[in-house]
Parts: sequence; C-alpha cells; structure tokens
Amino acid sequence: MNATSYPQTAAEQARKSYRDVTTQLGQLGLDASVPEAVRAIAEKSVAQTREFYDRSNDALDASVATFEKTFDAAGQGAAAFNRKIIGIAQRNVNSGFDLAKSLTGAKNLSDIAEVQAAYWRKTFATLTSQAEEVRALSIMVTASAAEPIKAHVTNGREEMRKVQTERLGLPVKSPANCPDQGPDKNRCRQH
Repeated sequence: MNATSYPQTAAEQARKSYRDVTTQLGQLGLDASVPEAVRAIAEKSVAQTREFYDRSNDALDASVATFEKTFDAAGQGAAAFNRKIIGIAQRNVNSGFDLAKSLTGAKNLSDIAEVQAAYWRKTFATLTSQAEEVRALSIMVTASAAEPIKAHVTNGREEMRKVQTERLGLPVKSPANCPDQGPDKNRCRQH
C-alpha cells in the first residue's frame, strides 16, 4: 500500500505540497494570497451548503419521526384489530355453547330442527354485523396509520411552496386551482 491509502498521511502530504508550492510562488515574487472576493464566495458557498445540510438533516429527522408515528399507529391498529377478532371469536364460541345448551333441552327431532334453524338465522345476522364491525375498524386503522404520512406530505408540499416563493421568487399555483383530472391536470406542475 502506498501512503495515500491512509487519510492522515494523504492529508499531511497535501499540506506539505501546498506549503512547497506557496513557498515557490513567493520566491518567484508571485502573490499566493487568496483574493477577498474569492474568499467571500467560498464563505458564502460553505454557509449555503451548511444551511442545505441542516435543512436536509431536519427533513430526514421529520421523515424518521413520521415513520415512527406511522408504525406506532399501525401497531396500535393491529392490536385493536386483534382484540376485535378475539372478541368476535369469543362471542361466536359462546353462541355455539348456547346452541348446545338449547339442543339438550329439545324433546324431539322437530324441536332440534327448530332450535338449529333459529341458531343459523341468528348466526347469519351476527356474521353480517361482525363483518361490518371488522370493515369499519379496518378503515379506521388504515386512516390512522396513513395520517402521519399524509400530514408529512402536506407539510413538505407547503415547505416547497414557501421555498419557491420566498427564496426563488417562482409563482406557485394553489392546489385549489389545479384540476386533478383531465388534459389540464399537469398545468400546475409546470412551474
């Protein structure tokens, strides 16, 4: 391996080369100092790069927080969904025991048929109701899990509008004026 394989050694070599070149230029009578205008541009560039990095870092932190909220909401939703399914299963098992108890009280085949017919009518109505409970809970869980992402996207869009108008001076159309469908749907994205 050569010396440039090690960052410390490479940095020392670069500093030594810089000093050597600066010394040689000084011996030739050439000014090796950096002009003030170049220094100002470099400082401004570094400041802008740092600002961009800080904003990017803030955006990354916000994205991570959004994912944490989303996963937390999804986890809570999954737990609620599991509790709902367990509750439904318990009610159905209890209904089965009620059927068995009713069947033991039947005196003849006609009573057994009547008890079972009533059980199945009740069971079909209950299953329809339970399916509606599960559907409603699924919609709620999905909305809860999606809400942090939706809010993050909305905030990001508003931040972009702010940057476009305040820093870049670009006109931005509001979403209310932008059609979502049809031939003009991309009109608002052109700016």
